[in-house]
Amino acid sequence: MIEIHDLTKAYRTSAVETTALNHVNLEVNKGEFIAIMGPSGCGKSTLLNILGMLDTPDSGRYGFLGEDVAGYSEGQLADIRKENIGFIFQSFNLVDELSVADNVMLPLLYQQVAPAERKKRVTEVLERVGIAHRADHRPQQLSGGQQQRVAVARAVVTNPKLILADEPTGNLDTSNGEEVLELLGQLNGEGTTVIMVTHDQSHADHAGRVVNMLDGRVLTENIVGMQKAGEARHAQ
Repeated sequence: MIEIHDLTKAYRTSAVETTALNHVNLEVNKGEFIAIMGPSGCGKSTLLNILGMLDTPDSGRYGFLGEDVAGYSEGQLADIRKENIGFIFQSFNLVDELSVADNVMLPLLYQQVAPAERKKRVTEVLERVGIAHRADHRPQQLSGGQQQRVAVARAVVTNPKLILADEPTGNLDTSNGEEVLELLGQLNGEGTTVIMVTHDQSHADHAGRVVNMLDGRVLTENIVGMQKAGEARHAQ
């Protein structure tokens, strides 16, 4: 599904250049659940942003569903992104002025889905994440756990092939965090590929593979979770 080779990314100011990704290589198969771990500043979020086509690499290859998208224009990337990728952020990124249902509906508006189909999909996905009874509420009327459920619903309402989650439990207590991880696990069990950035090893254990990063590089990849606990292989 994803193949990145020799990917580099640096951020420059007039005084300093910071290398965020340093010749990164990674493959992701369809249906995997991958956790990306590492200390702050190691390149996790930069990698996730490039995988989500919110940022572009300086060099290297990014193969997504068989296409090398590394040199695509923003318009081309936006078209691929809205058809294939759902995002879940630590800060929820909900629109306070919109109801829960309207927040979840936003990606369908971008895809120009017909009104009747939009309503059907929103109703179904809100029921799926257990928040249908709050459809008419505003985000500020919800708890943190409920807001993240809405964010999950918004991410999956388009039936994306890939979900990218950046510290999705970072603003939640333990109980709500586990519920969100269970939701991601359910979606992955139904065939959706999930890539999650996390600092928490117990959260990473929900994944099938953990990618450990340091100083912009992939150091190791460990098979965990239900697949083959404790077996490790070094990244090439």
